[in-house]
Amino acid sequence: MRIRSRFLEPVVAWMAVLLFKMLYATLRKEIHFSDEAVNPYVPVTSGTYTFCVWHDSLLTPLFLAKQPATMALVGGHRDGTFLADSLKQLGIGTARGSTSSGGTAAVRFLMNEGKNSHLVLTPDGPRGPRREMKTGCAFLAAKTGKPVVPTAFLCKSYWSVGRGWTDLVIPKPFTRVIAVTSPALVIPESISKEELKLWTDKIQTAMEAVDQQARDFLQNKHSKHPQ
Repeated sequence: MRIRSRFLEPVVAWMAVLLFKMLYATLRKEIHFSDEAVNPYVPVTSGTYTFCVWHDSLLTPLFLAKQPATMALVGGHRDGTFLADSLKQLGIGTARGSTSSGGTAAVRFLMNEGKNSHLVLTPDGPRGPRREMKTGCAFLAAKTGKPVVPTAFLCKSYWSVGRGWTDLVIPKPFTRVIAVTSPALVIPESISKEELKLWTDKIQTAMEAVDQQARDFLQNKHSKHPQ
C-alpha cells in the first residue's frame, strides 16, 4: 500500500488493523500445532523460533490471536514502513532490512534485541517468486539460533488481493481458517554456502508438506482443536 503522507500512515495502519481484528473475530479458527510448546500465541517459557510464513498467507498468523513475544523482519522500503506501523499496533516488534539489503544490521538487531522473541518472516520476499524459498530463512535461523518452524494458513473462502506473486489472501467473514505447523528444523550455526542451499531446500519441502496437511484438514469438516 502506497500512502504519500508519512503522517497519515500510522492512522491508516490503525484503521486497517481495527478492520482486520473485526473480520478475524467472526472466523472459525482451527489450530493444529505439531508441538504445543512451540506456540507464538502463548508466553515464551523455553526457546524461541523462526516461524516461516508464505507472503500470501501473512494476514492470518498476524490476526489469529495476540502474540506476546514476536518480532518480524520487515523490508527497509517505503511499503515496509506501513507494515511496521501496522505490526506496532499488534504489539509485534520489527527489524528493518532484508537478506538482500540491510541484512547484516537486521541480523545483529535480532540477535541482540530479539533474543527472547520469536521471529516471523516471509521467505519468498521481497521480490518473489511466489512461494519460492530464499536462503535468508535458513541464514537467519542459523545466526540467531532460532529453529525454523514451517507453517501453513488456509481459508475455506477468501478474497485474493494483488497481482502476481504479491497476492494476499483475505478470509471472508465467518469462514473456516486452518493453522498448521510442522516440527522445528534446527539449522547449524556454522553453515557453508552449500549447506545453506541444502537447508533451504529442506525448508521448502517442509513448507509444501505442511501446506498439504492444512489442505487435508480443511477438507475434513470434523477437524480437531477448534478455537
